[in-house]
Amino acid sequence: MASETAKVPSDGTTLDGDLTVPTGARGTVLFAHGSGSSRLSPRNRAVAAGLRAAGFGTLLLDLLTEDEEREDAVTARYRFDIALLARRLADAVDWLGRRPDTAGLPVGLFGASTGAAAALIAAAERPRAVSAVVSRGGRPDLAGDALPLVAAPVLLVVGGDDETVLGLNREAARRLTPHHRIHVVPGATHLFPEPGALEEVTDVAADWFRDHLGEGAGGDRSG
Repeated sequence: MASETAKVPSDGTTLDGDLTVPTGARGTVLFAHGSGSSRLSPRNRAVAAGLRAAGFGTLLLDLLTEDEEREDAVTARYRFDIALLARRLADAVDWLGRRPDTAGLPVGLFGASTGAAAALIAAAERPRAVSAVVSRGGRPDLAGDALPLVAAPVLLVVGGDDETVLGLNREAARRLTPHHRIHVVPGATHLFPEPGALEEVTDVAADWFRDHLGEGAGGDRSG
């Protein structure tokens, strides 16, 4: 299993990431963290570890630079700039398509909170490169008019007790045209801290990617 600290060029800057590709990986899952979070999110790292155990490569990426994260912590300027986050995520998809070790692997996107909206927009902008999307406690509604343009199958995972977000996911799902499903984790709240909740997220995400990141599913990566 090869691991490295990645430097992903995007938007005139460089984004930091952690890339791990198991031997014989069946695909690569690119993580889009939510507002106020980073690639060091313990929840996303736990899910990533489970996906690697299921045979997927993972790229945990900071969608903001260190300076932007410091500013965002004070002003919240960037966390809801979904267009910026989506553009950087799409650049990371392109970057995976240029690397010899990942170019032949289909790509899935895993978005949390506002990162889910960015993932859906990036999927709409890279329809031939993104094979599947999973949202964890996400805000897919913030993807707006990009929702009907998403060609990849979408899994929306929401806590059963995260009522406001569950309602927003149901509204967004009505605008999705490809194969999609809402998976409700009973008794779970927004960050899935309840015993077994995050493990269930990991299991259903692995199943979704296993079903939809089949060999060749990524197709042409030119977007």
